[in-house]
Amino acid sequence: MNHNDFFIADRADPFITKGDDGYYYFTASYPMYGRNDVNGYDRIILRRAKTIDGLMSAEEKCIWSVKESDNAFRFIWAPEIHKINGKWYVLFAASGSKDNVWDIDCHIIICDGNDPYNDMWRDLGKFISCDEDSFSFRGFSLDMTYFECMGKHYVAWAQNGGNSNVYLATVDPDMPWKTTCSAMLLTKPEYEWERVNIPVNEGPAVLIHNNKVFLSFSASATGPEYCIGLMYADVNADLMDIDNWNKLSLPVLSSEDLCCEYGPGHNSFVKDDNGDWYCVYHTRSKKCYDKLCGYGHEDPLYDPCRSARLLKVKWNEQGLPVLK
Repeated sequence: MNHNDFFIADRADPFITKGDDGYYYFTASYPMYGRNDVNGYDRIILRRAKTIDGLMSAEEKCIWSVKESDNAFRFIWAPEIHKINGKWYVLFAASGSKDNVWDIDCHIIICDGNDPYNDMWRDLGKFISCDEDSFSFRGFSLDMTYFECMGKHYVAWAQNGGNSNVYLATVDPDMPWKTTCSAMLLTKPEYEWERVNIPVNEGPAVLIHNNKVFLSFSASATGPEYCIGLMYADVNADLMDIDNWNKLSLPVLSSEDLCCEYGPGHNSFVKDDNGDWYCVYHTRSKKCYDKLCGYGHEDPLYDPCRSARLLKVKWNEQGLPVLK
């Protein structure tokens, strides 16, 4: 596919993983088409295919919606599907009160079977912090991801800590809906490119390659200024010690690096059957940027024109991923 082509249109915050059943699974935020749309941000969708490209035309199913919950309401954002200790989970953000976009926190559902595409899903409610942590998941948290490294299990997420920052904590894979340590501040908006219009770090995503853990994150407001930053650590390091993390001083992908795409962000990483890594991210098209899409007058929250795109990850001489 051409670099400027949509991978999947109108799907922001894209996430792809490969299951041990041989399928690639895709999920993303299901958008609202304008402020008055009575649907949208109200469900978790899933596609599956035997190849990454096959996801483009795969049937999309709603596997869960707010109608099935007593504690999760619109807005459903940034779902991620993960198999943890033999069970399928989806991490996502949802409002704790009806149609209140500012009451967002991390939530989790579990699949009661082995087939996440066809089997039933059950609501486990809001993510829980360990007893000694009085900060996490109390007010505005979202964009949670999960990863395993050297036998330890982690979640990273964005939360309002004065600004939107990214935090890291450990979890027990038998109970991956509760942290097992207090949250550590991993990154906050400090550089100019992280503070355009709104100081934001959010949307963490993890890639483990050649004995390094790479964590990307999205920065600034969600217009053309949106961009992707990067941190990394050694896989053998104590990841809960901030001194073991390195943060790049410049973004690894921004609008300036792309042609006719604007605001790259909220990505995930997936490895194909050839062992090559891909970055799945969303951007707005030039039509949307020029306000010719029909939703340009809307708040970006209600603009559905963020679409999933795909690019192959390259590697530089220092072993760092190159997205440009």
